[in-house]
Amino acid sequence: MDALYGEPGEVSPALKWKNDLARKFQYYLDKSAPHLAARWVGSFAVAAIYVLRVYYLQGFYIVTYGLGIYILNLLIGFLSPQVDMESEGPSLPSKGSDEFKPFVRRLPEFKLWYAFTKAFCVAFVLTFFSIFDVPVFWPILLLYWAVLFALTMNRQIKHMIKYKYVPFSFGKQRYVGKKKKPAANGSGYRD
Repeated sequence: MDALYGEPGEVSPALKWKNDLARKFQYYLDKSAPHLAARWVGSFAVAAIYVLRVYYLQGFYIVTYGLGIYILNLLIGFLSPQVDMESEGPSLPSKGSDEFKPFVRRLPEFKLWYAFTKAFCVAFVLTFFSIFDVPVFWPILLLYWAVLFALTMNRQIKHMIKYKYVPFSFGKQRYVGKKKKPAANGSGYRD
């Protein structure tokens, strides 16, 4: 047999090492899930390193443009509901008497973070290969990306207004009950 699979019933060392590495990577991904701020700080540090590398090299604008389009696509997935409201009709409550249905994203925050970080890592690796350094006039790419961003966000905001949803939550809503009134005799609170 070949070196990767070994004999039937036998696990090759290369396959075992790959499985162990994948299991360990998934373990650390799972451990990072509750640490939202730390994850995003790390991701923005990776993005800053990439931006500094592109600035230092004065090149790889096509890679950066492709990265920008990909991140815009991730952002649209993050801001969009999982259910297509145009084909299935509005599922969010439109009146106060309607049943509350929480906003479920097409792309959850954790997957957004993971794809964002992975995209910057891949783009960083691509900057080490000169084949991806295509000479282009970068202001045109930047202008085109800005127009694309503005049009896409305009369409997304109109969709949010039309179907009356907000893709952000600001934590659990807390209700404050009535405060206890002090007793008439001034000895504290009455029962």
